[in-house]
Amino acid sequence: MLNLFKKGLQVLYRVWFYILVALPIFIFFPVLLLFASKETWYPRFFWMARNLWAKPILYGMGCFPKVQFDQRLVAGKSYMLVANHTSMLDIMLMLHISKSPFVFVGKKELVKIPVFGFFYKRVCIMVDRGDTQSRTGVYRRAQRRLQQGLSICIFPEGGVPEEHVVLDTFKDGAFKMAIAHKIPLVPMTFYDNKNRFPFSLYNGGPGKCRARVHTFIETVSLREEDKTTLRDQVRAVILGQLIQKP
Repeated sequence: MLNLFKKGLQVLYRVWFYILVALPIFIFFPVLLLFASKETWYPRFFWMARNLWAKPILYGMGCFPKVQFDQRLVAGKSYMLVANHTSMLDIMLMLHISKSPFVFVGKKELVKIPVFGFFYKRVCIMVDRGDTQSRTGVYRRAQRRLQQGLSICIFPEGGVPEEHVVLDTFKDGAFKMAIAHKIPLVPMTFYDNKNRFPFSLYNGGPGKCRARVHTFIETVSLREEDKTTLRDQVRAVILGQLIQKP
């Protein structure tokens, strides 16, 4: 009976999450739609997404962010932001960490998510990893956003791995792009999101959402053939943190 009651609470916890995701979008829909209609207005959209969507979701779920900075992001500078991917909370935590606007690069399948997908396809860079032409187009769109002074965010695992996987293999895209555009790469470790809100139905719960922003890696002197070394270096940093888990 106790186990059934616990499962019921976890289902309600998930329902509450989706309410928190949808409610601000419905409330601010006209303004969000306006700011999503032009790329030059994206910083205003980002401010609303960060302060009126991501933060209320994190705190409303009882998932209190705690971020350690080995190096601080500088306003107005472009970066490649990368982190391990374990939960839908990763999106909110990334928005919480960076005050400066950035654009997510993600799978086109996310467009299918009700409400969220409507704005996702308007403000994010979508990629079909099975389509070479789509992957090539990502670089052109990313370059345009970088020229506008924005940063780019990619979860290099390419998706959320099975729960028993500590850290999946990394795709090359983020590292190739960082080298091509000569922007600093910012590795981040998200420690707790898998425990706070995993994809399995009957797990998760409120608590701290700890993150660490590691020392940036400069790419100015790197060439395309260095992407594998850079990829492995970043993965080793994040994996080491997840194994130690302070």
